[in-house]
Amino acid sequence: MQTAIVTDSNSGIFEKEASEKNVFVVAMPIIIEGKTYYEGVNLDHIQFFQVLANHRKVSTSQPSPFEVENLWNHIFELGYDEIVYIPMSSGLSGSCETALALAQDYHGRVEVVNNHRISITLKHSVEDAIGLRKLGYNAHQIKKRLEETAYNSIVYVGVSTLEYLKASGRVTPAGAAIGTILSIKPLLIIKGERLDAYAKVRGTLNCQRKLIEAMHLAVQELSKDGARLRISVTGSYENQEDTDKWVDLVRKSFDQYDVEYNPLTMSVSAHVGPCAFGMGISQAIEK
Repeated sequence: MQTAIVTDSNSGIFEKEASEKNVFVVAMPIIIEGKTYYEGVNLDHIQFFQVLANHRKVSTSQPSPFEVENLWNHIFELGYDEIVYIPMSSGLSGSCETALALAQDYHGRVEVVNNHRISITLKHSVEDAIGLRKLGYNAHQIKKRLEETAYNSIVYVGVSTLEYLKASGRVTPAGAAIGTILSIKPLLIIKGERLDAYAKVRGTLNCQRKLIEAMHLAVQELSKDGARLRISVTGSYENQEDTDKWVDLVRKSFDQYDVEYNPLTMSVSAHVGPCAFGMGISQAIEK
């Protein structure tokens, strides 16, 4: 039985890597001043981070049901017997619920995974699914394992500007004004379905240090039972120099791990703004 693995571009997986990993990707729509673009298709991350830095109006949307069904139908035409679809967390987008409704018309041939992840930890889930497929798991079995282990992951994101959190209503205008004057940098946590505040720190470097400290605690917690860990670093910097500084800081602090860098996906960047920085950790599924 041939099982296709499908995700969305919130995973940070795009055409070249998708081809190498033998997975399929639904591109997420990004609306910039009323015009729709598609993540990784006609809009790359550097372009998008520049859009954010220039304060242009940005919003996000879920893929249309037509686009999702078109891809699924194309996959079946290629000869696959079943699909396991791993979209971004249902707590942060309606795309998972839409996919679950669409899957009902496929009579068990499409399994939709709601494992409450986004960005770099969503990519970890796709990598787990690839490993399980190699072990002979079918779509239903892959879905079951991914959902069982959904909460064995954490993402931390540090924010350089309060402008975008204010726009989304997560920070009041008064709070944003005071925070800007005092150089307050929120540190956010994504664990499961919510984007929540973890700490408030004065200054970017202190916020980065606090994030790394929090991640070391997460490593201790998630490695207690001897599990293998996947650790990734991310950011929404528009220039390579700032990206390299952040990545180097992380890799020096976690030099015993193979830390992978991926740009912060657009659906998260649109809410936290440019020059954000983050890390994600997940337990790897071995069987």
